[in-house]
Amino acid sequence: MALTGNMVSALADILKPPETADSDSDLDDEAPNTQFAKMGPGEIGPKKNEGRSSEQNQTTKANTKDIWTEEEIGEGAEFESLYDPRPQPEYEILYKQAVTSEDMFLQMGNKNPATASCEDMVVKIQLPDTKISDMTLDVKSKFLDCRTPKLKLGLHLPHPVDHESGKAKWDSDKGELSVTLRMKRDLDFMNF
Repeated sequence: MALTGNMVSALADILKPPETADSDSDLDDEAPNTQFAKMGPGEIGPKKNEGRSSEQNQTTKANTKDIWTEEEIGEGAEFESLYDPRPQPEYEILYKQAVTSEDMFLQMGNKNPATASCEDMVVKIQLPDTKISDMTLDVKSKFLDCRTPKLKLGLHLPHPVDHESGKAKWDSDKGELSVTLRMKRDLDFMNF
């Protein structure tokens, strides 16, 4: 069955909303009056700072040749090198908590065996055939960097730590470096 012009116009009249079917107004009256209907291409993207002029924004961008800001670069990225052929040593991350006799025998505290109750993180790094004088250790709040002439470890830590109060212990018999770091966590019902 072929559609004729009269049938198409009759179908269009049926599909029009009842308030606009009788009026012969401009297209502006037929457009929906919503927030999104009034948007144009200039509304897409972040809003410009109205407090600063465009000249100030251009001079700020023109004075720097940086691609990223410091907030966009993750901590420890400066230590990562794709061209360093040294292998990564074996390491292990353990969690430690301060447990008293009240926690252990009387169960008066809120401690449990979960890692959420732990205060310290211990990173044990296996460094065989290494002298303590050949080691370089640098700890940031979320990154640990340990380097020897033969091995290199760049480790992104699972929790933020207090990098200024950490302790390192070298066991020359085992060839193991133990780094104990106090974790910085928000207090909640699990860790207190």
